[in-house]
Amino acid sequence: MKISASLFLFFAALFAFSLFAQAPAATDRSYARNPRIPPALAPIPPADPVAALIRKIENGSVQLAFDPATGYLPAVLKALNIPVESQMAVFSKTSVQADRIQTSNPRVLFFNDAVTVGWVRGGYVELASHDPRLGVVFYALDQSPANYRDRSASATPVSPFTHRQDCLYCHMTSATLGVPGMLLRSVVVSGSGVPVEHTPQYNTDVRMPFEKLWGGWYVTGNSGPSAHMGNLVAEDEAHGPIHLDSLDARCPPNTRLTAYSDIVALLVFEHQARMMNLITRAGWDARLGNPSRETVNELVDYMLFTGEAPLKGEIEGTSGFAEVFASRGPRDRKGRSLRDLSLRGRLMRYPCSYMIYSEAFEALPDIVKDAIYRRLWQILSGEETSGTYSHLTREDRGAIVEILRDTKPGLPGYFRTGTTGGPAISIGNVSR
Repeated sequence: MKISASLFLFFAALFAFSLFAQAPAATDRSYARNPRIPPALAPIPPADPVAALIRKIENGSVQLAFDPATGYLPAVLKALNIPVESQMAVFSKTSVQADRIQTSNPRVLFFNDAVTVGWVRGGYVELASHDPRLGVVFYALDQSPANYRDRSASATPVSPFTHRQDCLYCHMTSATLGVPGMLLRSVVVSGSGVPVEHTPQYNTDVRMPFEKLWGGWYVTGNSGPSAHMGNLVAEDEAHGPIHLDSLDARCPPNTRLTAYSDIVALLVFEHQARMMNLITRAGWDARLGNPSRETVNELVDYMLFTGEAPLKGEIEGTSGFAEVFASRGPRDRKGRSLRDLSLRGRLMRYPCSYMIYSEAFEALPDIVKDAIYRRLWQILSGEETSGTYSHLTREDRGAIVEILRDTKPGLPGYFRTGTTGGPAISIGNVSR
């Protein structure tokens, strides 16, 4: 009997849920028990932001407050410095908590550069945290204050977070580049949130045409003249796209923290998810003794938004995420930042990924980081003349180099001198 991709996705989510429900409530401090993780990496204990929070809870320096409506979610976001404006809402039954998700009870997600936090009313808090060496590490937090109190009050306080290995059934596949990573899907769903059989399904990032994005997601804000798959169930398709300024008409306030599933947050997250996977894969290749020029080139291309699907008209969010995101900097002496958004024709004003500042990028083995910088310089300096990079104007390239000089510690000297050991390459004001 053949099973459609839609049903496979749905049943995979339910299978993952059953694994979660049966698993012991204990925090595993390494990947050692998971045969999917290479033996050379398995003994490494997580050093991601959630692991750091766990240590603070266990030494008593942090306590999480419980909210009667949303449990520990607000406290977790505050502890991890994740802006509430980043909220995105998913109503497709394509996650581990599929049985709880409805169009009127969506799963809400929040993120910063390293951590994504998810919650659906009636369920637990999910966390996906980018470890600089291991990749994305998955956790859950039970929404039971009694359980939290018991763990915190013990002679040796125990973290209420559970390390989830079963998430890797979906989050360590070819869709995540074979490493523990992030996975974004766009699917056609029925009114109950179940993916519809024999309909297109997409793994998405910023290269995906706009009209194929966000099936099964709520989207608030202005998308310009372009339509997308967000806000629709299969029964709505004949009536065309649906515009939402807020979630008020779709789900009650106790299912979310804000009234928005911001289109700008969604676009930024589309970029970031694959960028995280590419950084992890490059690190794994090197640590396992197989550094790859192909992997480096693919990472740099994506970092420079090569192949980005064009945006039509002007994109405008509703939650204030765009302002919060841009405010995080860092900025050069001219006030420019790689977080400055364009939202006209393309996502970023200066198309070079802000993830170059991430701990995961900084922790890459030197052999990989050196190769990335050299390839980046070849393209930004104009030494690489392929039409592949025609989206980068001379002004773009010069601005990116100047921003990096002022804001990126450890930048190789040739970004300032204009030479990598061969003939000097001039771009912008290389003498300063």
